[in-house]
Amino acid sequence: MSKVLIIEDDPAMLRGLKDNFEFEGYTVRTASNGAKGLDMAFSWNPDLILLDVMLPEVNGYEICRNLRQEKCQTPVVMLTAREQESDVILGLKLGADDYVTKPFSIKELLARCEAVLRRRGVREVASHSFGTCVLDVAARRFSRAGEVVKLSPREFDLLQFFCENRGKALSRERIMSEVWGYGSIVTPRSIDRFVTTLRGKIEPDPQQPEHIHTLQGFGYRFEE
Repeated sequence: MSKVLIIEDDPAMLRGLKDNFEFEGYTVRTASNGAKGLDMAFSWNPDLILLDVMLPEVNGYEICRNLRQEKCQTPVVMLTAREQESDVILGLKLGADDYVTKPFSIKELLARCEAVLRRRGVREVASHSFGTCVLDVAARRFSRAGEVVKLSPREFDLLQFFCENRGKALSRERIMSEVWGYGSIVTPRSIDRFVTTLRGKIEPDPQQPEHIHTLQGFGYRFEE
């Protein structure tokens, strides 16, 4: 599971974030000041940094600037109570991957972090193979037994999400937020229809699926 470094000086906020990320299965380490956080960012090599802007010793902007100057490409999601557009722009210009203002929904924060990690994973993994199927991410092409099979853009994104999270129990809510995005008009029933169509294109026997398994009352799990 991905490693997350949380740099936050508010003890209650830090404890709450740590508990929620660990509950989701992440390996978490924390720092309560900027100097310690910057040191851990280089020594621990996390997969994601959750970074508060207003920190003692070294603030979040300086941490982000330092990371990028040292060619560290670890994704950074910044947290702050500031809402001015100039603050958001500054954080993004310094190399932050996303920016969340307090107060925030923990579910939305988790979804945003997962999306950032997923985008980073897309750059690192060029293709996924399972059974006789190959999903070529770079070319956005899917083939089965050597034959190209046409997927709609949403079917491709859904299959890519499954491949990147193989073996995990994925709720319909998480699938909606990750593949369709917050604010999209989509229902659990719509996801079920997409899965049914996708099974028809990737499964040897769609009635007895080997890859996309239904978790009754919850969602799906993708297996090789």
